[in-house]
Amino acid sequence: MSQMKQSVLFVCLGNICRSPLAEGLFRHHVARAGLGDRLFADSAGTGDWHSGEPPHPNSVLIAARNGIDISGQRARQLQTGDLGRFELICGMDASNVANIRALSRSTRAGNTHGKRAEIVRFMDAGSMEECDVPDPWSKGMEAYQKVFDMINSTMPRLIDRLLKAQKRVD
Repeated sequence: MSQMKQSVLFVCLGNICRSPLAEGLFRHHVARAGLGDRLFADSAGTGDWHSGEPPHPNSVLIAARNGIDISGQRARQLQTGDLGRFELICGMDASNVANIRALSRSTRAGNTHGKRAEIVRFMDAGSMEECDVPDPWSKGMEAYQKVFDMINSTMPRLIDRLLKAQKRVD
């Protein structure tokens, strides 16, 4: 029996601060657990302002301080095709989720794949806490550390959720 990879897309506004950290932390946790053959992640932004750019220097620095290299990531904008390509799409805050759902509603009539991603707020997907991951842009290193810590503490539960969903599919 071959297992299908479960996939998650992390989405923030510009794909330079929060979602690259989430993607990097996800990959870090997955690699440490030896689950790379079962789980896949990517990240995107609802806007296109930073497409092609690396993550914000503070995101790169905070990740590096914690042994994670996200410097090779490049920002991209969320695409309609992502809605059918990923099992789970995690918006980092309620505004991101609203934008993702608006895109989903606008493309529903043209969906020929049948598959639709579950769209959730990141903290709701893997935490006991229902809250937004705040945007640290222009707020200093303490804000980036807070975001890193929030994402890092939630990531194991999110990964567990994906693994349980995978077992239901298998």
